[in-house]
Amino acid sequence: MKLDVIILAGGLGTRLASVVSDVPKPMAPVAGKPFLEQVLKSLPAQHIAKVILAVGYKYEKIEEYYGSVYNTIPLEYSIETEPLGTGGGIGRALRKCTSEHILILNGDTSFDVNLEELIHVHQTEQALLTLALKQMDSPDRYGTVLLEKNTIVRFQEKQTGLSTGLINGGVYIASKALISELPQIEKYSFESEILEGKVTSGRLKGYISKGLFIDIGIPADYERAQSIFA
Repeated sequence: MKLDVIILAGGLGTRLASVVSDVPKPMAPVAGKPFLEQVLKSLPAQHIAKVILAVGYKYEKIEEYYGSVYNTIPLEYSIETEPLGTGGGIGRALRKCTSEHILILNGDTSFDVNLEELIHVHQTEQALLTLALKQMDSPDRYGTVLLEKNTIVRFQEKQTGLSTGLINGGVYIASKALISELPQIEKYSFESEILEGKVTSGRLKGYISKGLFIDIGIPADYERAQSIFA
């Protein structure tokens, strides 16, 4: 089975402005190469039909660097000329997908997930969308996810003082059917319209991964990434 992959690569990197100001966040240099390189490198090329880069801010920098192919994987660009929110960006890119299942990744996080296991949960549970989740200590920076068996039952806002919690790791497998269920508007939030909007349907599933998770949107993690990927 071959998958189309969407990588969200339109971030401004506001919190990284002191370190990275003239490129989109996924192009922030990590160990001498753009961070996006780590995300692309992690893809199992033999299972990937194409990669669609959902881009916006200074997207030309990404297009100039990567062009139309990466290690034999065709690259396409889904360009936002104005910010469409996380939902609008994903929605526009999804319309370029033709595979039965679609992998969605963030271009500014690296989450080492066993793709075969994630797909297995998705197919076994006949999910609309399956999220890779990470158990985090002190997850104050993130909202948390409540999971019953493999079904996501609630998304909780950020809370201070939690000792541990499951967070959304920003790696998703979507069924092609999601395309027909997207809002008929250009600009919206994926988190509120799709994740929170569909949670009561019971069709959002979760897979817990113990793999390394790193989010370079936070300066401390950006520094940590330099040594991890060196």
